[in-house]
Amino acid sequence: MADDHLPDVYLGFRENYPAVASALDGLGEAVDAAGPLDERSARLVKLGLAIGAGAEGSVKSNARKALAAGATADEVRQVGILAVTTCGFPAAIAGMGWIDEVLGA
Repeated sequence: MADDHLPDVYLGFRENYPAVASALDGLGEAVDAAGPLDERSARLVKLGLAIGAGAEGSVKSNARKALAAGATADEVRQVGILAVTTCGFPAAIAGMGWIDEVLGA
């Protein structure tokens, strides 16, 4: 994974707490392998969850990862639109803005 999108605070966390970072990586791998969803679908779900949580870094990360897993820009944008009725207009607009930053729109 390229470090060009990773916040300094996250990189510092990984450097200062390598055992915790390693455990977190292992948990992420276990969670990703825990069900039948393919990577593309799982990333779109995680993107929606991140929008609902108002987690800017996670929205951007999962938008990038969804695209890398084969999702189209239109599919990624649709997740933002779907958030309007599920998470509320403000959360959806924030998420769509973060998605647009990733897409370069």
